[in-house]
Amino acid sequence: MDKLIIQGGFSLNGDVTVSGAKNAALPILCASLLAETPLHLTAVAALKDIDTTLKLLAMMGVKVVRDAEKVSLDASDVQSFEATYEMVKTMRASILVLGPLLARFGTARVSLPGGCAIGSRPVDLHIKGLQSMGAAIHIKHGYIQASTLHLPNRRLQGARYYMDMVTVTGTENLMMAASLAEGKTVLENAAKEPEVVDLAECLNKMGANITGAGTDVITIIGVEKLRGATHNIICDRIEAGTYMVAAAMTGGEVKLHNARADLLDAVIEKLREAGAEVKVSLAENTITVKSNGKLKAVNIRTAPHPAFPTDMQAQFMAMNAVADGVAKVTETIFENRFMHVQELQRLGADISIDGNTALVKGVTQLDGAIVMATDLRASASLVLAGLVARGETVIERIYHLDRGYEFLEEKLTKLGAKVRRSN
Repeated sequence: MDKLIIQGGFSLNGDVTVSGAKNAALPILCASLLAETPLHLTAVAALKDIDTTLKLLAMMGVKVVRDAEKVSLDASDVQSFEATYEMVKTMRASILVLGPLLARFGTARVSLPGGCAIGSRPVDLHIKGLQSMGAAIHIKHGYIQASTLHLPNRRLQGARYYMDMVTVTGTENLMMAASLAEGKTVLENAAKEPEVVDLAECLNKMGANITGAGTDVITIIGVEKLRGATHNIICDRIEAGTYMVAAAMTGGEVKLHNARADLLDAVIEKLREAGAEVKVSLAENTITVKSNGKLKAVNIRTAPHPAFPTDMQAQFMAMNAVADGVAKVTETIFENRFMHVQELQRLGADISIDGNTALVKGVTQLDGAIVMATDLRASASLVLAGLVARGETVIERIYHLDRGYEFLEEKLTKLGAKVRRSN
């Protein structure tokens, strides 16, 4: 199993290009199931989760053509309406085929999902939302079995649905399903994340009628058919945020290209509060982060967009571990997302946990050690810590990193880090 070996103590300097967003690409890839003609996508990152999704779609009969960051998907001859456990167990986002399959073909059999072990991410909101649109759904032998064959014209029916909690994948699944439903669907307490907006924009290019994406009320007027389109995936704001923190922590200066500052307001605000200099060019889609000496500890509280993103919590935990002062890091999204704390402690971090809050006391120096990645963003925090730790840090189980960071070693090496992969 691959490991990442990092020699700490080198500042990061130079330019890096942010890849297309994994969390935007995954639902849009699944949206290809809704279209009767090919969907053409650009800025599709070379990531394990992308590979898994493309393989799943191909197993259903979608014709997939990939050329570097360009992907074409033709779902005109889908033969299978099932997502097996073997495909779904490694990636929870596979649940996103449920809505499109049900909306277009009237039937779906999707395994209950797996993925990162960061806590409960129930799919009951997906199921209840589809049931509100008339779907018949049963869970048997670990599979969600759904059908619309009993409905008029075998089509989902528009409905008003309030989600008890904000869910990004739930909002995306129901938005896709509603695109081909009969009548108007209103999703209340909807997720406002940029990836939801990107999906809505792609669906509208395909002929959907969606308004309100980016707010907590999304309205979808169902249409009879969707067609293919051409769409460019938005930049990965979490990858961008990770390199921004890396620049600040290592005492360097990094200019990020294909980086939309309007998607990173909360992260930029906290970096500035920590003492880093952040320059933004909205016209050029660039963000430059420069270290101004020793960082100050900053309190973090995660919440749904546009607040501070849970996917950046672990990275800021690593930054606080070497900052001046004491910081509180409160996690409100996932109850099990402090698994990186134990590994950071192995590097010398002074962190204590009380419920959903971690108290981080900055230390003068971290020391290299062998650590183990437990999930995608935890892996990123260990990389950041390794970059500033004294000596050698070995990160095991880095397959998590390959799920969400494209060409990580190459990008870090280009910026001056001493990092290599070993098996």
